[in-house]
Amino acid sequence: MKNLAQTNYGSALETIRNLKVKYGNTWKAINSENAARMVAQNRFKTGLDIAKYTAGIMREDMAEYDADSSNYTQSLGCWHGFLAQQKMIAIKKHHKTTSKRYLYLSGWMVAALRSEFGPLPDQSMHEKTAVSGLIEEIYDFLRQADAIELNDLFRRLENGEDVQDEIDNFETHVVPIIADIDAGFGNEEATYLLAKKMIKAGACAIQIENQVSDAKQCGHQDGKVTVPHEDFIAKLNAVRYAFLELGVDDGIIVARTDSEGAGLTQKLPVSQEPGDLASQYLAFVDADEIAIEDAKEDDVLIKRDGKLVRPIRLSNGLYRFKDGSNIDRVVLDCITSLQNGADLLWIETPTPNVQQIANMVNRVKEVVPNAKLVYNNSPSFNWTLSFRSQVYEEMLAEGENMTAYDRNNLMDAQYDGSELCHRADKKIKTFQSDGAREAGIFHHLITLPTYHTTALHMNDLTEGYFGEEGMLAYVKGVQRQEIRKGVSCVKHQRMAGSDLGDDHKTFFAGDKALKAGGEKNTSNQFEVKTKNNKVKQKLGVVA
Repeated sequence: MKNLAQTNYGSALETIRNLKVKYGNTWKAINSENAARMVAQNRFKTGLDIAKYTAGIMREDMAEYDADSSNYTQSLGCWHGFLAQQKMIAIKKHHKTTSKRYLYLSGWMVAALRSEFGPLPDQSMHEKTAVSGLIEEIYDFLRQADAIELNDLFRRLENGEDVQDEIDNFETHVVPIIADIDAGFGNEEATYLLAKKMIKAGACAIQIENQVSDAKQCGHQDGKVTVPHEDFIAKLNAVRYAFLELGVDDGIIVARTDSEGAGLTQKLPVSQEPGDLASQYLAFVDADEIAIEDAKEDDVLIKRDGKLVRPIRLSNGLYRFKDGSNIDRVVLDCITSLQNGADLLWIETPTPNVQQIANMVNRVKEVVPNAKLVYNNSPSFNWTLSFRSQVYEEMLAEGENMTAYDRNNLMDAQYDGSELCHRADKKIKTFQSDGAREAGIFHHLITLPTYHTTALHMNDLTEGYFGEEGMLAYVKGVQRQEIRKGVSCVKHQRMAGSDLGDDHKTFFAGDKALKAGGEKNTSNQFEVKTKNNKVKQKLGVVA
C-alpha cells in the first residue's frame, strides 16, 4: 500500500525552497531538506484528514468483502494510545502490512478505565468528551509511530543505506477506528454534537446502539431497554449529518441492536397507519386482552386485531416484550437500520455460535442482500465452554460414546488433550473465517483484550517479583522476551520520542543542541551483535 508517496517529500521540499527565496535571509537557518523531512513524517495534519482517509479504506474493504468473504477485517479494542501504537507496530512487524486491520474503541473500557469519576460500569455515566479524547490520543500515538519509523529511515539514508524505496512506499500506522458512541448520550442533538467531536478527532466509523440513552446497559448484561425505530433512526440521521457537515462523505455508521437480549421498552410509539414501523414495534409488546369495564383508572390500552388489550407494564413504567419475540425484533431492527442510512450491523448474541448468527443475518439478507456485520468476539463469552458444549452436542448427534465426559464440567483441564477439546479449539481457531463466510461478518473485533491482557501480565509479574524470583521475574518474563522478540518499546526512551527529539533539536539549534543520545545513553545496551558478528541488530526499531 503506497500511502506516503515520494511526491509528498519532493513537493514539500520545493515549497520550502520557494518560501526561503521569498523570505530571504530571515529564513537562512531553515534547512529545506530537514523541513521537508518533518512534513513527510507528519502526513496527517488534523483528525479530519485521518477520518477522510480511513473512511475511504473502510469503503474499499467493504467492497472487497462483498466480492469475496475471505476479505474480512479485524481489530482489537485499546483503552490507551500507547496500546494502540504498540498493536499497530506489532502488526507491521509480524504481518508486514496493516491492510484489513483496524482499531476498536470500546465504551465499556472508556467507562471502566478513562473516566474522571473513577471506574464505572458500562452505563453511559462517563464524560462524553472522554470518548473523543481517547480517539485523539490514539491517533497522536499512531502519528508518533509514523514519525519515529520514518526518522529512523531518514537517518539510515543519511548514513548511506539504500532505503529510499522504503521511504517512498512507507505504510502508515494510521488505520480506521470503529468508535463506540453508546446510545448517543442523550437526544439526537446530543448525539450529533458528540459525533462531530469524535469525527474531528479522527473517527471514520461510529457505532451506535438502540437502547434508551439514560438507561443504557452493557450488551452482555440484563436490564436492557430498547427504543422505537423512529427514535433510533433520528440518531442515525444525526450521525450522518455530522459526517456530511465535516466533509467525511464516506463516513461509516454501525447500527447495533440489543434486541436479542432486551425484553423491555420505555415508550409505545404512535402508529399513523396499519403496518407502519410503530405498528410493527407495538405488535411485539406483550399485552392481555381486556374488557373496557375491567380497565383501571389511567390504564394504557391498545386496540389490536379488533380487540382491546392492556400492555403489560412493570412498576417502573417500562413495558415488556412478548417472550420469544427477540429474534424477530433483531431482524426488523437490522433491516430498518440499513434502509435508513446505516452501513454495517452489530448484533449482540448470548454465545458465539456461527449458525445462530447466520440464521439472523440470512433473514436480513433476504431484504438487504449486501448486509454486513460487525461482530463482537467478546471476552464476556466463555469461549472454551461454549465451543466444547457445541462440539459435545455434535459428537452426541454423531453417535459418539460420550460417557467419558461430564456434560456439566467441560471446562475441566482433564479434557484439554481430548478429541472434544481438539475439535472445539479448531472451531475457535476458524470462528472468524467461518463467520465471515457463513454469517456475513465483515469485521471481527475483541472489545476488551487489552483490559484482560494487562491484568493477566500484571498478575504473572507480581507473583514472581514480590516472591522468590525477585528481579529475575521481570528480567526473564519481560525484558528478555522484549529483546529476543524485538519488541519496539524495549528501548523505551526511543519509543517515547527521544531520538526523534534529538534530530529535531539539531534541526532547530544545530551544533548547540543538547541531545539525549550518546555514549552515556543506557539504551545502547540493547544494541547487540547478530550471529554472524558483522552487523549490529538494533532492537526496538519499528519494523
